[in-house]
Amino acid sequence: MRNIKSTFPISRCLLPVLLLVLQASCTSLLQKAQTQFNSGEYQLAIASYSKLLENDSANNEANFYIAESYRLSNRIEKAAAYYDKVNAENASFESQLHKGRSLKGKGEYEAAKEAFEAAKKLTMDDEKIALATKEIQNIDTIAEITPIWPNHELENYELLNSTGIDYAPIVSENQLFFTSSRGAGGMYAGTGQGYTRLFKTRAEGINVDVQGVQTLNEFRNESGLNQGAIAISPDGNMIVYARGNSASRKDLPDVSLFSSTFNGSGFTEPAYMGVNGEPEYWNSTPSFSPDGETLYFASNRPGGYGGTDLYKATKMASGNFGKGVNLGPEINTPGNEMFPRLLANGEFYFASDGHPGFGKLDLFVFKEVEDTNKVINLGPNFNSIADDFGIFFTKYPEEGFITSNREGGKGDDDIYYFKDMTPAPKVVNVLLNVVTKTIAENGEEQILPQVRVMLYDDNNQTIDGNLTSQSGRLRFPLEPEKKYSMIASKSGYFTKSVPYSTIGKTPAEEDLIQDVTNITLDTTIVLDQLILERAIVLENIYYDLDKADIRPDAAVELDKLVKILKDNPGIRIELSSHTDVRATDAYNDDLSQRRAESAVAYIVSQGIDADRLEAKGYGERQLIIENAQTEEEHQVNRRTEFKVIEITD
Repeated sequence: MRNIKSTFPISRCLLPVLLLVLQASCTSLLQKAQTQFNSGEYQLAIASYSKLLENDSANNEANFYIAESYRLSNRIEKAAAYYDKVNAENASFESQLHKGRSLKGKGEYEAAKEAFEAAKKLTMDDEKIALATKEIQNIDTIAEITPIWPNHELENYELLNSTGIDYAPIVSENQLFFTSSRGAGGMYAGTGQGYTRLFKTRAEGINVDVQGVQTLNEFRNESGLNQGAIAISPDGNMIVYARGNSASRKDLPDVSLFSSTFNGSGFTEPAYMGVNGEPEYWNSTPSFSPDGETLYFASNRPGGYGGTDLYKATKMASGNFGKGVNLGPEINTPGNEMFPRLLANGEFYFASDGHPGFGKLDLFVFKEVEDTNKVINLGPNFNSIADDFGIFFTKYPEEGFITSNREGGKGDDDIYYFKDMTPAPKVVNVLLNVVTKTIAENGEEQILPQVRVMLYDDNNQTIDGNLTSQSGRLRFPLEPEKKYSMIASKSGYFTKSVPYSTIGKTPAEEDLIQDVTNITLDTTIVLDQLILERAIVLENIYYDLDKADIRPDAAVELDKLVKILKDNPGIRIELSSHTDVRATDAYNDDLSQRRAESAVAYIVSQGIDADRLEAKGYGERQLIIENAQTEEEHQVNRRTEFKVIEITD
């Protein structure tokens, strides 16, 4: 990318009428600028070409190479004005494509789309046309991007950042490691910033000891080159970092990965890693998998899908990492992908300017959504039109760090921390007051103390339980919008199960005013005495005339008896049927027996063991009202009863 050759003829800097010596000076300056550009000294090239523009603001070559210098030094948003000054006849697909990306980096989306459309008209290459079309589609998709964590907020870590470059923080063993140009000796001619070095300080989560920042002491930071992004293995025994942009022509020509390992007494001198491949390729932004067996990194080696792609290399038996494998087109694009981060839950985070985003590098996650793996933009609360990259979670997903060079920062690249600022949900405490009672001989309810009441959830799992007090009272804490059941039991009484629900009994969350709201609910459980041979009338058990079939309305009442039998598995009952006197004794005996047997058959069909039931028809032999005259009096005599005839448990 550095050895871009000029596509413009050397222009005349001055009018022919000026002195030849000045013309020679102009030519010399142009040659100097070209040499600086070809050497990757983009900041120096910008200065030299700018001097040419002082005398000839329309100089095509100077404008083009200033634009290219800004683009290649990761300041493409500053390039648009210079691409714009290149004469139409000298414009190319590449210059218009980069102009569009520059405008996008400034947030000027409509102007960027116009530049991409112009680029499409300057080529017949289908791949190039598809590339520009994809850029337009990405811009059209911006309006659809929503935050995956709507309540996460970013904050510039001003006390940690310098006025220069600070980026790529990671935390290992309560130490924050990051890259910074603070206090650097010498200027990196590619950006005009100081050379970057590795630093560390104590940290607990996102709380950093900003006063204790010191240069890395595991090994020496080298002078005259950039030490870049750092990765530390989960066990803390290996450091991998990017190193390059050396001022020495005897050094490696580009950025490469180096590693240092702990040998028991200290860390070794950093060594060139085999995963780099050929030394002229750019390799950087390393990170380890959670188990330390895989190294992820970015590279511009041949065979990828665009500018820089993401790769992975697996650790071999020797402890070294094998050949880099491209992560494929689901993640990599014709643009640039870098700063990979795999989490233990399988989610893969990275930065890209090729997926639909807001400007330059945006943060993305590759994860499974509805059984399909998708790349998702983290959203506008993380990403801006500037570069946003290098996410690191100190507590997933609530807090961590990213790096950004967005407007309003303290320096160039700045470290930001993020936190989940979701408001604490308003709490509703539901308290259920339970009172246990029984029916006295006079038919009135009276308090029944020392009843065991057990509380169950809707999965029949025990939640709570205790005895009611001497005043028959007990209190259970419940949750809003939940279903429960209670079982009340006491020796000498029928055990009873009672469903209870808090659904619809508490205010809606949006209607809550206070942070904590207490809701008190009340319920009463009435237990019937369990007395052998005591008849209990089943109300509303009706039969059609001269028939013994169980009608639907009778089934509803018999279901109540089924529930009593299920709640009290240790009892046997006699189910009896009675008639009035308006037929012969024999007929009434037969009819009542058939009705009793029909009721027993229905109860058995509902899951009750037949051995627990005995059917008995009494005909008209046990009248409640002798000499009944009215229909209402006859109805009282026509009844179905049950009584407990045996208690087995």
